[in-house]
Amino acid sequence: MTAVTTTPPPRLPVRDKAEARERAWGGVSPMLTRLAAERATGVLVRERGTLHLAEGRVVHAESPAAPGLGTLLTAHGTLDADTWRQAADEAAEPPGAGLLLVGRGRLTRGALELCHLETLYDAAYFALAPSSTPGRFRYTSPGRSGAVRAVPVAALEHETLRRRDLLHRIWPDPATDEAPLLRADTVALPALTARQRAVLHLVDGVRTAPEIARAMGRPAFHTLVDVRRLAAAGVLVRGALKPAEAARIETTDPDITLLKRLRDALESL
Repeated sequence: MTAVTTTPPPRLPVRDKAEARERAWGGVSPMLTRLAAERATGVLVRERGTLHLAEGRVVHAESPAAPGLGTLLTAHGTLDADTWRQAADEAAEPPGAGLLLVGRGRLTRGALELCHLETLYDAAYFALAPSSTPGRFRYTSPGRSGAVRAVPVAALEHETLRRRDLLHRIWPDPATDEAPLLRADTVALPALTARQRAVLHLVDGVRTAPEIARAMGRPAFHTLVDVRRLAAAGVLVRGALKPAEAARIETTDPDITLLKRLRDALESL
């Protein structure tokens, strides 16, 4: 009989119960809550994304970490890329491009609303992440064009907190969320879903989870769920951080900064 050995999964980080309670019940953005209360219209710019508000409700969200509306609509055949590009050239923003296509009969209203809400919640998850810099709000005039559907701020914050808690319960170490991903040295893979196999196929030591999501034409949060599960199973590990990301983490996490300084001091002895 041939013995099959596997690399054990990484040690599970200890979950802090007080931190979990704060994450589940605390607020997300006091500024956003205040803007909702005053029924403000404008653009909230944060470190990792942008939220567009109309009368205190969120009508659009963007983040470099989340695939946009055009990616979701064209990735699986709902629209061809040329049709989307032509509409995007005519409209100021992605929701407006979608509404143009609905008006021309190239896209159903239901498909647009579904993809719009998916991209809105996806981008907002990253835009509302803890930040080292304060947000900035720019008031604009009412009557924003191109709004597909408005989402109440309370609903958006609730969903953002739910997603944070879900990822923490799957695997409470966010190290694999934004760093390049590597396959772990595992001899025998556990049973994987089709979606997890598709994610693993794109792991090459260079792509990050958001980049894999964009390549697959899927929401970034859905990919984070698969990546965290693969990390918990010992299938994926974090590779070396890109310089810009390493600098961002160093400035926002004092523990990481201290550890790096200690490491550098030991290496210089």
